[in-house]
Amino acid sequence: MTAGTMSAPRTRRRRNERERREIRAAVGFLAPDVAGLTVFLAVPMLLTFVLGFFRISGFGEYEFIGLANFRRMFGDPQFLGSLGRTAIYLGVLTPVLFVAALLLALLVKQRFPLVGLFRSAFFVPYVVSLVVVGLVWQFVLTDKVGILSRLVEPLGIAPSWLGDPTFALASVIAISVWYQMGYYMIIFLAGLQDIPREYYEAARIDGAGPWQAFRDVTWPLLKPTSFFVLLTSVIAAITGGFDLIYILTNGGPANATTVVIIYIFQQAFVFGEFGYAAAMSSFLVLAMLALSVVIFRVTQGGRFSYAD
Repeated sequence: MTAGTMSAPRTRRRRNERERREIRAAVGFLAPDVAGLTVFLAVPMLLTFVLGFFRISGFGEYEFIGLANFRRMFGDPQFLGSLGRTAIYLGVLTPVLFVAALLLALLVKQRFPLVGLFRSAFFVPYVVSLVVVGLVWQFVLTDKVGILSRLVEPLGIAPSWLGDPTFALASVIAISVWYQMGYYMIIFLAGLQDIPREYYEAARIDGAGPWQAFRDVTWPLLKPTSFFVLLTSVIAAITGGFDLIYILTNGGPANATTVVIIYIFQQAFVFGEFGYAAAMSSFLVLAMLALSVVIFRVTQGGRFSYAD
């Protein structure tokens, strides 16, 4: 038996031992995260789905009613109306927020005096409590005595920004964009700074102008960041915004800002319809999963090729 033949099993044993150590390390790193997701996400979602099959009295009495809550949901005009308002909220907020954050990132990526101060100023609203943001904007937009109302009063216009169903949802969307655009600006800025400067220099040598450089260099290489911003902003638009809407309008006036998350809250904690609220919550989770799959498919998960 040659020395090479004897060393081959030892080499395999060392490789197998190294693979086992790597697997143990991977399990050790992933276990806390998996345990947290299971306890705080998967189990509550499963319990919520199960509660959707019960009528819950609020005094601890459970009555199994099968699919009645789910059938009621699709015949409830207020629930369907809240879905429509959520679609409008999502359809307007997401693209406006995306474009505003990207434009801000392109602006503060430039080198000019006090650029750090501008970056901080745009980001500061995001670190403020949503309750505080809501109270401040209430002070600004209140009818007749609000700052904005007083500013536009000499012009002969005095819209009720939060009290008129025509303007209420638009006002909430505008405030949401103002609040969140600094956060997504920072994410876009990180993506822009990861693009090698050599690509822009090569494009400039080839005669590309600013628009061509954005179209052929920035936009393709920003796809992973754009995908992250798009996915998280869509999920945030569907599930988030509760605090802000609750403080600003509490779903009013005339249900003009009752998006689905507000309607679920009202059914559960105002009317005590916990089973019905659980059924609507389960439907909302399934809708978000379906929408996430569509976004993954359309954007290919943000993947790109340098050959594009």
